[in-house]
Amino acid sequence: MPPKKKTHEVTLALEAGNAAMVDLGKMLGPTGANMRAVKVEYDEATSKNRGEIIPVIVSVYEDRSHTLAYKTPPTSFLIKKALGIQSAASNPLTQTVGTLNATQVKEIAERKLPDLNANDLDAAIQIVAGTARSMGVKVAQ
Repeated sequence: MPPKKKTHEVTLALEAGNAAMVDLGKMLGPTGANMRAVKVEYDEATSKNRGEIIPVIVSVYEDRSHTLAYKTPPTSFLIKKALGIQSAASNPLTQTVGTLNATQVKEIAERKLPDLNANDLDAAIQIVAGTARSMGVKVAQ
């Protein structure tokens, strides 16, 4: 039996354990995928991470079946969560919204490592630190 042909691939950033049908409908409606089945599968797989944003890549095939590939939360989300803040600085050159210590940066880098374009943990730490600086967050060494 030949492999199924992929007709659509959609990347969504949804709330873990509680995907909104409105967001699913906007993005998956044109694909013909069963939105209810996607929601149930996503909510079950991410229920242990409630409150986080978990991106997912939904691949829809010609027979309207689907597969889900989960990613790690966005780096900016993890930084804001670690600092307990709601938003980044509007002008990161002049404003500081918090400070990350080296342990926090390392924990975020370890969690993001599978999805980053980095060969090792040190490179991932540099990427996370750069994202933090662009948000107006100081990085303690």
